[in-house]
Amino acid sequence: MESKWRHQKLYPILGTLGIFSLLYLNFDFHFPVVVWRLPEMAFVGVNRTRFVLLHDGRQDDFYVNGWNSYWLMQESVRAPSRRRVAQMLHRGAQMGLTVCRTWAFSDGPSPNALQLRPAVFDPTLFKALDYVLVEARKQGIRVILSLVNNLDAYGGKAQYVRWAREAGINVSSSTDSFFSHPIIKGYYKAYVKAILSRKNYFTGVKYSDEPSIFAWELINEPRCESMSCTSDLQAWIAEMAAFVKSLDQKHLVTVGLEGFYSLNSNDSHRANPGKWAAMLGSDFVNNSAIKDIDFASVHAYPHSWIPEADLEAKVKYLSRWVDAHISDGENVLKKPVLFTEVGAPLSNETGGVHDRETILKTVYNKIYESAEKREAGAGVLIWQLLVQGVDEYRDKFSFIAWKYPSTYKLILEQSCRLKNVSSEVYTRNKKDPCFSHMGK
Repeated sequence: MESKWRHQKLYPILGTLGIFSLLYLNFDFHFPVVVWRLPEMAFVGVNRTRFVLLHDGRQDDFYVNGWNSYWLMQESVRAPSRRRVAQMLHRGAQMGLTVCRTWAFSDGPSPNALQLRPAVFDPTLFKALDYVLVEARKQGIRVILSLVNNLDAYGGKAQYVRWAREAGINVSSSTDSFFSHPIIKGYYKAYVKAILSRKNYFTGVKYSDEPSIFAWELINEPRCESMSCTSDLQAWIAEMAAFVKSLDQKHLVTVGLEGFYSLNSNDSHRANPGKWAAMLGSDFVNNSAIKDIDFASVHAYPHSWIPEADLEAKVKYLSRWVDAHISDGENVLKKPVLFTEVGAPLSNETGGVHDRETILKTVYNKIYESAEKREAGAGVLIWQLLVQGVDEYRDKFSFIAWKYPSTYKLILEQSCRLKNVSSEVYTRNKKDPCFSHMGK
């Protein structure tokens, strides 16, 4: 009798669960999800030129080996593609990577836009971003969230200017007005406030209280169309960094710079890849020196910036580029310097070694040497990593790391040696990807 009762009760329950699972997977209904036992994570802070993990009464040096996957929010919109996001974050953790930089923006009327109009949001896209944070925390990955694009992709500052024109506001045709017009700056501030005050649908944790967020990036690769915009960009960075800090004192803030020097940067502009780089309105030292900017960001694309040079010349240039920025971080800014995009194509090969590995190894070695000396070189983020099924986000610098064993090994070894110079007490765990590298 008891067995029969169990069957009568159990089968309907299993059937109901099966129906709900089928509906969720195939029709993408959004049921509240209770997330249990998410791992504890320390917030990241800054101690002079070093990142530190802020434990109760203790600070541990934290050196970054990470990557870019800007597409995580887009692929988290629907249940069938979310597995790719989970896979990417899991694979990153398997390589010992600790930080992923991704877009927290998609502006305009395009499909899967987060911000449809100024301060009007698609709740489905917000839930997608919520999901990214949950999966990142499950894997022990911290994320840098970029808040707007300088480029037109996913809306960018051009979309903000269009919104102003559509509202009947008299703004110039130049996107430089993004940095100066009070109405457009108000649009951006409203967006930032919505993001920072967002409460995660799955966990109930506000973004401003979420430890898996490493930092806020104000804008991806800011540039001016005219040199007259230089002072406006400087003022915009100061205003927006202070605004973010007024809403969130727990997270770091960076600009999102490519690292170019202006002609006013004494002799530093000699490190630029060409005269054109000093004419873009940004300035690594002045922009990064702003009080509320916690660390400096730099990009590196020698194959794009000096395309006619051979590999030897590219490596020589890259070495000077990295050295100049680490030196400025250490001696002038007195802030950490994070190379947030480093990219090279796979297609070129010299002496049996792909250019990508040569470029990566050059930057990796510089960062490791800096970390050993406790100087300002704080880490590297590869541009960019993919998984199978996300080809629409591919560019010539994108790749699936585990398809290239020598590159994969290089990435893992950098993760492990940076972990080895960290002051954090290392708990030897056979599940840790660095276990075999760091000794049993």
